[in-house]
Amino acid sequence: MQENDGSKAPQCGDGGLLERLERIKASGLERIAESTQPEQLQLVRANLLGRKGELTDILKSVGQAAPEMRKALGQAANEVKQILSDAVEKRGAELLDSLSAFEGEADITVPGVMPFSGGLHPITQMCYDLNDAFRSLGFEIFSEPEITSEKYAFDNLNFAPEHPARESMDTYWLKGHDEERGAKRLCLRPHLTGASVRYLMEHGAPARFVYPGRVYRNETTDARHERAFFQYEALIVDKDFSFASGRVLIKTILEKVFGHDVDVRMRVGFFPFVEPGFEIDMKCQVCGGAGCKVCKHVGWIEVMPGGTPHPNVLRAAGLDPAVWSGFYINIGLDRLVMMRYGVDDVRLFHSADLRFLQQFK
Repeated sequence: MQENDGSKAPQCGDGGLLERLERIKASGLERIAESTQPEQLQLVRANLLGRKGELTDILKSVGQAAPEMRKALGQAANEVKQILSDAVEKRGAELLDSLSAFEGEADITVPGVMPFSGGLHPITQMCYDLNDAFRSLGFEIFSEPEITSEKYAFDNLNFAPEHPARESMDTYWLKGHDEERGAKRLCLRPHLTGASVRYLMEHGAPARFVYPGRVYRNETTDARHERAFFQYEALIVDKDFSFASGRVLIKTILEKVFGHDVDVRMRVGFFPFVEPGFEIDMKCQVCGGAGCKVCKHVGWIEVMPGGTPHPNVLRAAGLDPAVWSGFYINIGLDRLVMMRYGVDDVRLFHSADLRFLQQFK
């Protein structure tokens, strides 16, 4: 008698479980649809699907059902669970789309907060200004990769094989290329001058172009020197180009950049890639020539080497030095920016300190 009662009780309960599932689904969908606040929806979800929720209680009862009904009950319960979960997720998205991000009423008369706006780095701005100035004089803008080779950085530029600039103390050579030579020995470019031969080999002469960019040297840092800094080179290659015209070019460019006439002087200097070569100085714009730590208290600061391209450099570019000549300058872009804004330490430009950089927006 007890066995018969025990076998029938679950069967009667099985139908009741199915009916109860249908009631939970209908009631749950109605309560989800009526929820008007995210908090209210989360409470409905917990009551339906939480650890002590109505549907969880049904799932716990499936194991007590008759074996032949367990599969059907389990499938039905999981289907209801999925339907209610999807309904909660959909209703939650609807509430987020419709609710205001403000609590209470918003006062639209209150002045807004200005969004943070960035600005060009002062070196970038100077580069753009120089680009504009040189374009107005008919120059083309050219660029080369920051990774170059011994061939372009030294061999093509008349540097002797034993020149100290080739040593690791000055040049950052790429690991794994120590035993290579020429085009296979790679390095971070120590200057931009190699781009002059690249351009001339590709485009020939006459030529009038500039090539700005970052260069790398193992420098001892101080107020005027950094390990990574910016240069801006310009080259004219033409027939019978006078050296005096080159000096006029320098004066013209500096006047465009600073908005007034700038005193310059040219001193004889040796650079392997020019002959004759000059150190070109400008009157210190930080102290007005009175003397400061930027100009080492002499009133003048070197801003560029310059001169006529060396015959060996022209030959490396495939040009006949008996026919072609020209004028070359390499502007220390960082130093020029220091002069424009009266900054006395080049390291500030590379510090990423927003308190400093926001002054130039």
